[in-house]
Amino acid sequence: MAALNLRLLVLLCSWAMATVGFSACQAPSVVSSFSRPKVWLGPYDWTYLRVELPPWFSSMAINFVSNVNIDKEQAKQYPKSNLPLVCFRGGSPPIPDVSGIHLDDSLSKFVLYGSFGGASNLSFIDQCIPFQKNLSVTLTNELISPGIWYFGFFNGLGPARTQSKMINRGKAYIFSISIVIEGCSTMGVWGPYCNQSVNMIPCFQSSIDKHSRKLLDLNMYSWGSLNHMAQAGEDKEANYHLSSKWMTMKYKQVDNNASMFVTAENLMTCNNTIELSCLRNGELNIYAVDIVSITSQFVVSLTDLRFNQTSSTENLGNFSEILLMSYARYNAMPLKSLHDYSTDISRAPLIVNSPKVGRWYIAFQAVNQTEASGTMQETFLNGSLCFSFMLQVPECSSGKAGFNCTWEAHTLQRASKNSAVPFASYYLPVSELGSTDAGFSLDNLLSNSSVEQTAWTYFFFDIPTGAAGANMHVRLSSDTKLNYGVYTKFSGLLTMDNWDYFANSTSRSNDSMFLASDDSSGKNIDFYVLSAREGTWCIGLEHPLNANNKYQTTMSIWLEGCPNHCSHHGACRNSIDESGLTFYSYCACDRDHGGFDCSNELVTHKGHIWQLIFLVASNAAAILPAFWALRQKAFAEWVLFTSSGISSGLYHACDRGTWCVLSFHVLQFLDFWLSFMAVVSTFIYMATIDEASKRAIHTSISILTALLAVTGATRSANIAIVVAIGTAGLLLGWFLEFSVHRAIHCPLRFDLNMPERWQNLRSWLQNLIRTLQKRFHWLYLLLGFFTLALAAACRTLEANESYWIWHSFWHITIYTSSFFFLYSMRTNESNEQQEPAYELTRQDSLPRTE
Repeated sequence: MAALNLRLLVLLCSWAMATVGFSACQAPSVVSSFSRPKVWLGPYDWTYLRVELPPWFSSMAINFVSNVNIDKEQAKQYPKSNLPLVCFRGGSPPIPDVSGIHLDDSLSKFVLYGSFGGASNLSFIDQCIPFQKNLSVTLTNELISPGIWYFGFFNGLGPARTQSKMINRGKAYIFSISIVIEGCSTMGVWGPYCNQSVNMIPCFQSSIDKHSRKLLDLNMYSWGSLNHMAQAGEDKEANYHLSSKWMTMKYKQVDNNASMFVTAENLMTCNNTIELSCLRNGELNIYAVDIVSITSQFVVSLTDLRFNQTSSTENLGNFSEILLMSYARYNAMPLKSLHDYSTDISRAPLIVNSPKVGRWYIAFQAVNQTEASGTMQETFLNGSLCFSFMLQVPECSSGKAGFNCTWEAHTLQRASKNSAVPFASYYLPVSELGSTDAGFSLDNLLSNSSVEQTAWTYFFFDIPTGAAGANMHVRLSSDTKLNYGVYTKFSGLLTMDNWDYFANSTSRSNDSMFLASDDSSGKNIDFYVLSAREGTWCIGLEHPLNANNKYQTTMSIWLEGCPNHCSHHGACRNSIDESGLTFYSYCACDRDHGGFDCSNELVTHKGHIWQLIFLVASNAAAILPAFWALRQKAFAEWVLFTSSGISSGLYHACDRGTWCVLSFHVLQFLDFWLSFMAVVSTFIYMATIDEASKRAIHTSISILTALLAVTGATRSANIAIVVAIGTAGLLLGWFLEFSVHRAIHCPLRFDLNMPERWQNLRSWLQNLIRTLQKRFHWLYLLLGFFTLALAAACRTLEANESYWIWHSFWHITIYTSSFFFLYSMRTNESNEQQEPAYELTRQDSLPRTE
């Protein structure tokens, strides 16, 4: 649908350009929109939303509405377990509670600063904000880059988020979100308002001399143009052609990194199509180039630079302060205040080491600086600065990588591991495809060098679209202590100074999305990259020379759902985000553990034993009402209370992971249903009505309580609903009893005589009180209501941490209240109005004689 809308928009723009001119189609237009109304988020619930920003997008407008408003100051006072958050992350779903430091950092960075998705480390693109009543944010292509972005909505954070819970007490929130993405429909125009021209740089590939020592030396300079780059540590003079005369400028010393030894078989060269581009004071020219393969660097250098002065040439000033600034940014608009790399390209080339694969934007700006009071200030440039430039990308031959193209590089292929889980897979070299073993030997794969003390070997592989919720698992195993360094980087060639994650046998990188296992023997290096981004990844091994000739070393790379198999304390669950385009996995931990990988012990073994004893043994309180019901020959109530106590004990034994006589869901239903029935039956027992009426009421109430137990057994409102049902049953029983026995006389005639009417009312109330006094022991009745109130209070106080103690008291108080209610019934009153027991009538099938 979005593609059709775009085609229609292009046709409309073509017509508009033909009739009213080019500017008619420069305004941003809606590319796509998404709306998710009224999403209910219960305690400890979370969900994700995937949003894809096309390369031509100009802005993304977000409108978030919820039923709670929490500012940053309030968020500091909120317990993390109750804090509702919306988080935003590029490339993969956010996991804000991996570490407390990471969460605090994400909360503090909601104000959008910096370059997201650029050359900065991947850990700096998370942002979280507490739920707001109404939040509107517009993110332009100057702030964020095109690609995949994820929203995460969380109601409570911390280890308990993934802990299995008997109950889920807490506040639920409702939110809605709408997203509108606008884009630029005209080719060659970009920016937040689609008013910035962007020129694509055409490229061509050529072979180069393998003996060329430096990439920068490939540019042969001639006088009259800025074509001779200064080598490290040199000061060079070059001539610039000014419109009226030659002017001489001196290069600044170039940093050592400006001259990199590069030996490559192929060179991708890109030139701007216009012979000379001219800039006036403060103007910005923006160009775009696509880096289509992983490379060690690209270099932007000038091939010509000329100053065209508009006024008299006698007042040229100090031209050594005229700067041509160049800014580079990955996948987003570069600005003077917002970029990934920058340099004064009139003094030194712009070098981007280990660039990411994708679109890079290069901007040029003319700046005139003068010194005033010891500080440099920008002044008006009286003229225009004209230039031409070249962008060069060295390319290594197949199977090679690195700055000198001498290290071995291997492409790994993905093999499916489990067809039931779409992204579960492992990676193997092409030569070992078809193997069922996820590990492959590093023999004959490692690089060798006679020049350096250590060597590098690179592995490249792709994480497929839709699998950003999976985790990348890397393991190296050897017969002896490993002397390896394992580096990883997304979408680019890694170096010792440019990587995302690192691990060796003794240390590792400190990152919230990086999980490494400890191995005291040093024979294994094992780590996870959580929620690895979709796209190409590079793994670089720094290893000693001839390492493959000494010991057997095996490497394994998996794409897995849950890290560490949930530490064997939970089950791995799979789900999809709100858009239905991304699978993600999470650990559903047991009752004693929590955390994203179930590694946090929330309940100790000793605490587990005590909780089991309390929850199971407290059901012994059911003996009290069961014994009294048996003594009164109320066999139905006796069976009900006995079954309720036994099923509750079995359920809690299963719930705590001890022993399950039946399935968990069957035991849970029996526990709650029989508990509801026990409470309601107590009220029905207090109405001395005939057995037929009791059976009818019991049947109706059993259906209602069964529905309660099936549809929402752990709802906090259930206790109030059950008491209300029991009270309604009691009142109905009393009404039936009153209508049959006329135990309380109430005159049917309405007397208009006021004194006589008051006398009748007083007589009626006295008869009612006498009847209740004859029927109940008031002390035990009051004790029954008191213990019932205690049971309701225990139910209200139940929380995730204190559930076991309050629920144990709930068992004791609810069964004790039933006992007091049963004991409060006077036996003689009950026996006087008791009907004959229900008995099936035998039908004589023999023919009768008349």
